[in-house]
Amino acid sequence: MRTSAAVLATAGAITAAQLGLAGSASASSDAPSASTASKVAPRSAGCPIDIVYTSRFYIGSGGWVTGNGLYFGLKNKSNKSFKNVKFTVTNVKNVRFGTAKAKGGGKITHKTSKTVTVYKKTLKAKAGLGIQVRSKLLNKRSYKVKFSVRGSGWNCAVNQGTWGA
Repeated sequence: MRTSAAVLATAGAITAAQLGLAGSASASSDAPSASTASKVAPRSAGCPIDIVYTSRFYIGSGGWVTGNGLYFGLKNKSNKSFKNVKFTVTNVKNVRFGTAKAKGGGKITHKTSKTVTVYKKTLKAKAGLGIQVRSKLLNKRSYKVKFSVRGSGWNCAVNQGTWGA
């Protein structure tokens, strides 16, 4: 009997660890709310930027995210400014984009239902750049977008990972 309890406890710990994945998002189809907390994705070594995204949001009728939609952005963690910065969010699975607004002084340079790109000539030290985009989730249990960043003056990979469930 003791052995069975130990095996179940170990299996429960593994399952809990597997469920606690970093970078996941939480969607709820309850009543609309203004909850738009942000999370920071882990950055690659030597890269002075952090990817920031909405961590909690609510889904209204028709699969549209309530409020102002989803926020995706980057933050410069360096004391140095960078030139010609482009931040792109691309649908991988079950996400469609509506209207988009640039945040942090950038400009939307490319927008389709599956891709949004924001550009800024100079990303100053400790500054941010982002996209507030109305979004529709075709499947609230399975969705994903990927991030890519281009610019000069840093040592960052173009592909900056994914976000979703």
